[in-house]
Amino acid sequence: MSKISQLAKIRVVIGSKNPVKVQAAKHALTQLLPDTEIECLGCHAPSGVAEQPMTTDETLKGAINRVEHCQSAPDTSEADLFIAIEGGVDNFSYGPATFAYIVISDKQQRLVGRSAILPLPPVVYKALSEGEELGDVMDRLFNTDNIKQKGGAIGLLTQGVATRESIYTQALILTMAPLLNEELYQR
Repeated sequence: MSKISQLAKIRVVIGSKNPVKVQAAKHALTQLLPDTEIECLGCHAPSGVAEQPMTTDETLKGAINRVEHCQSAPDTSEADLFIAIEGGVDNFSYGPATFAYIVISDKQQRLVGRSAILPLPPVVYKALSEGEELGDVMDRLFNTDNIKQKGGAIGLLTQGVATRESIYTQALILTMAPLLNEELYQR
């Protein structure tokens, strides 16, 4: 049994105040630790990268920077876990796509995971390459308002079958595997 699953209550700091990211963390942890009381707190944490990361490396760096900011914030010292989710874009050999990096840290280790990718239409990638942010492009194309704090591009392009929260929740669950199976991952 892992140390984290033995706790009656855990305090989690998420490196964003975006309700989609906070809810994804809460939902993932509630599924993984059903007998644990979970307190999730959103924290403004600068990514230190562009508002719209345009490469895999930049996206990962943004997530790491957010976690490190949360860990060094004076009011978060009592947290058991720190989580950051950074959405980004890259133009792969098979075409442009969006994805997110997940970074989870406790007091001993840093875990990194990544979400599934969502292929992007060329018109969207072109606008991103010209400096726009994905949420703004999607709002304009689909006549929505602040979609990044709702279903996101994922929700719009999958006709609501998947959402930002559902993809982030899945990625968080997978990234947590080493914390849930510490003895196996330490071999």
